[in-house]
Amino acid sequence: MVRISYSPTEELVVHEILHVQMDDLLRERVTPAAVMPLYWCQGILFSFNSLPLSDEVTKDYLKGKIHWLEVHYTSLPEYTPILPLHDDEYKSTLNVRVIDTSFSALHQDFIKWLKVNTKK
Repeated sequence: MVRISYSPTEELVVHEILHVQMDDLLRERVTPAAVMPLYWCQGILFSFNSLPLSDEVTKDYLKGKIHWLEVHYTSLPEYTPILPLHDDEYKSTLNVRVIDTSFSALHQDFIKWLKVNTKK
């Protein structure tokens, strides 16, 4: 039988954190190819960008250390699976999918840290 191991993240390094308005957070997820989802955990709606993979970043990942280049967030007390973005540029309403990640230990720990360590 195949041996299976689990190696959870031991450290998250966030290089930039920005509180943004809801419409700006929704709008940033619109790309020419698709509308990218957002994440929701414990009353916070957020997105993050990881560092591009390099030899050093890959080594960190293998040691349980991940890097988020930038996090944008805003308050959203209640989870909702779809948020509408009414946009004049696109002359339509775009729907942004929201993924409930409240079951993720990493996201739970990050949001707890965020609430204590940042000010709007």
